Amino acid sequence: MSLRLPVLGLLAALLCCCGWAGCSHYQLGTRGQLTFATLYVEPAENTTLLPQARALLSTQVREALARDGRVTLVNSAEAADATLRLVIRDYHRDMASVQERDTGLARKFMLTLGVDCTLRDNRSGKDLFTNRRVTTQRDAFTDGGQLQSEYQALPLLAESLGQKIAHAVLDVW
Repeated sequence: MSLRLPVLGLLAALLCCCGWAGCSHYQLGTRGQLTFATLYVEPAENTTLLPQARALLSTQVREALARDGRVTLVNSAEAADATLRLVIRDYHRDMASVQERDTGLARKFMLTLGVDCTLRDNRSGKDLFTNRRVTTQRDAFTDGGQLQSEYQALPLLAESLGQKIAHAVLDVW
């Protein structure tokens, strides 16, 4: 019995040392380095029938990139190491559920907003990625009217899409 206690203590100390050694090199965030320090985000081009999406998406993408802080946003392509081009290609709604009393009327739509992104290195003239499709979806309940529900959902779609685009641009794998 007396031999067991020191062996258990030694085993516990050994496990603690191994645990600390495993965590000693941990670093929060990514170690990958971006190939650019400054970025210009072109105003989004819109090929859909959703006119208010252009300015809203451009703003949300810039805000998401600025919040991250890994790149400096500039106001012209000439001053930037890289340029991000956004083309809104897809906006559609799919019926997700129907009203209880009338199955021909939708109660909820699934809204989808899709953007093609191209990131170009201005120094080399090469694309880092071309026409990468980034999409997001959001539910819109039609209880207050379909037009009103879509209008209210658009800023949330743009915010979600802005965050996804920022991850596509800044995440180094």
